Amino acid sequence: MNSKRIHKVLIANRGEIAVRIIKTLRKLHIASVAVFADNDANALHRRMADEACPLGNGTLKDTYLNVRKIIDAALDAGADAIHPGYGFLSESPELVEACEANNLIFIGPDAQSMCLMGNKIEARKVAIKNGIPVTFGTMGSHDDIMAQADTLPYPVLIKAAAGGGGKGMHIVWKKEDLKDELERASREAEKYFGDGTVFVEQYIENPRHIEVQVLADHFGNVIHLHERECTIQRRYQKIIEESPSPTLTEDRRQQLCETAVKLCKAIGYRNAGTVEFLVDKDLNFYFLEMNTRIQVEHPVTEMRTGIDIVEEQIRIARGKEMGWTQDAIQPQGHAIELRIYAEDPANGFLPTPGKVTAYHEPQVRGTRVDSSIDGACQVSEAYDPMIAKLTCHGKDRQTALETARQALREFIIQGLTTNKAYLWEVVKDEDFVANKIDTSFCATHQETLMKAMETSRNNQNVNDIVAAFLMYDFCKKQVEQHPDNVWEEIGYWRYQMQLTVEVEGKKVPVSIKAAEAGKISGVIGEAPFVVEFIQYDNKQLKIMLNGRTEMVYCSVNDEQKTIVNFHGLNFTCCRTDQLNESWDYACKEMLNDKTKLVSPMPGKVVKINVKEGDEVKEGTIMMVVEAMKMENNIVASGTAKVKKILVAEGQMVDNKMQLLELE
Repeated sequence: MNSKRIHKVLIANRGEIAVRIIKTLRKLHIASVAVFADNDANALHRRMADEACPLGNGTLKDTYLNVRKIIDAALDAGADAIHPGYGFLSESPELVEACEANNLIFIGPDAQSMCLMGNKIEARKVAIKNGIPVTFGTMGSHDDIMAQADTLPYPVLIKAAAGGGGKGMHIVWKKEDLKDELERASREAEKYFGDGTVFVEQYIENPRHIEVQVLADHFGNVIHLHERECTIQRRYQKIIEESPSPTLTEDRRQQLCETAVKLCKAIGYRNAGTVEFLVDKDLNFYFLEMNTRIQVEHPVTEMRTGIDIVEEQIRIARGKEMGWTQDAIQPQGHAIELRIYAEDPANGFLPTPGKVTAYHEPQVRGTRVDSSIDGACQVSEAYDPMIAKLTCHGKDRQTALETARQALREFIIQGLTTNKAYLWEVVKDEDFVANKIDTSFCATHQETLMKAMETSRNNQNVNDIVAAFLMYDFCKKQVEQHPDNVWEEIGYWRYQMQLTVEVEGKKVPVSIKAAEAGKISGVIGEAPFVVEFIQYDNKQLKIMLNGRTEMVYCSVNDEQKTIVNFHGLNFTCCRTDQLNESWDYACKEMLNDKTKLVSPMPGKVVKINVKEGDEVKEGTIMMVVEAMKMENNIVASGTAKVKKILVAEGQMVDNKMQLLELE
């Protein structure tokens, strides 16, 4: 095969995988072209790429799954090749064929291999033909399968023939449930994959999920980059992957990897791929499926081998021999990847899209972060909730886990709920550390992990959180605008101030006795405290708290509450005294005329949260008035409509000036 030049690559994807591909293209001095839907107009992958092509508005079928738009974008940009990443069109024979028809290089396998291995029924046939072990399975129409209901080796697993990612999978424990579950699985398969075909295979109880990364070029060379264990899953989707597998013996590891290579050679596979296996308690392994693309968890392999898999994909797509032989691959140490999702582990791992108010990646030796974001942004409900991957490397598994714990603690994501604290508890869990795991680990340990998360939060000293919050609250405007000159702006005062701070619903009384030269002192609850300002930079607040140095991260959410990250955990805080004082005053002033609201004190209007015509209810923060370097919330005392706003942001007001009119 003649070698082809690639000068420019269009990435038919979004999020962290698009960002990751761009990084390799930069290294190879190849221009990158991003595509983006309207709701991704400010996305990181779009901002990083050399060029960007809009896909417009609409559903995924209208944007990232629209083959015609992808091809047109590549041609308009003058791209030589398309890299599909994973997901979306990465296993679409239609895209491969469209690339060939338009003289574009597809960075991945050919359509024939994709079709063959993309259908689980056909893939099983190939495995059986080549002597590769598979579990018992049966296929055919629903009637054909029901005819075997009495002889199936229960429990069995129904799977979508064209599926993946756990969609359409159902365990059947007894024959009485088979008919209903077949129909249910088929409906889901039709919905997710456009193909309602399902098949049934033996369900291996308490299995391990182990996969092998392979590379193959056009010269008949096929190598493996060793295995990854992906046993920790929720809803049939992986959340932690590691390499090497802590489960396999060396003999079994070699057999598994050689089997993966054998399968690839049998089908004439080209480019990167992953062969997945189930492994039972006796270390017998069974072919599960093959993913004809780069995997989400490929950084695990890259950190152990030092091989850039995307670079090898490009090299192979150009028609060149891959840059590695099997003997040259000498993996080092242990690597573990943790997928960070915008989801709530306490609520069935349901997605939690929303606004990220602060983001800070850990700066820990031996870590790598692949992320779809780089700061405050909106996480859309339109896409997969995975927002980042944290991969940690160490000389052995224990060292890698220690690195993972430290890095998770230093990984700051505020504004929405993520599974970060959950992952932290998993990598500390005794059974996980001892490798007493199977694919049901998350389900069987759910209660234990939830209690561990609660205990970790309860073990934090609420007084410390309050002190950190107070320092940020007293100087939040100044630290944003004058980070090097905070206390010249705030000034000095010495008088008794009583206030209340609410931390996660718990009210804590505070008495401030003095604040001067970067220091606040007083009593929280019944305990004296002293907190000193050291430094502030991009949401990071460094303080001296009761004689020890602490780094906290603070940001304000849409409800005007402050999120304080203390020792790796997020806590929502607010000053209830501000709300109560302004509320009480507003009520007092409105006794005679409840439609007119005046300022409770002389000051400056720093924020207006409402507009004319808005409906408000009791407690709605309508304005914020700053007085004595303190912010005071002006709130509604009941349900009303904003008739007229009489002031503007930045305007100075006194305690006789009307702010707005309600009706």
